[in-house]
Amino acid sequence: MTKSELADAAGVSVTTLMNWCKPYRDELEAMGLRLNMRVVPPIAVKWIAEKFCIDVG
Repeated sequence: MTKSELADAAGVSVTTLMNWCKPYRDELEAMGLRLNMRVVPPIAVKWIAEKFCIDVG
């Protein structure tokens, strides 16, 4: 899933989504997500969706 698709599912911009994720940067980087990546690794998508109550189904 791309950052854009994930942001759309949350109803926010990519910038806002990434701002939400900033406090969890170390955790997300451990899952393989880098700030400059376009595609979000599946484990990070699941974590972000659960953390911010985003329906990605």
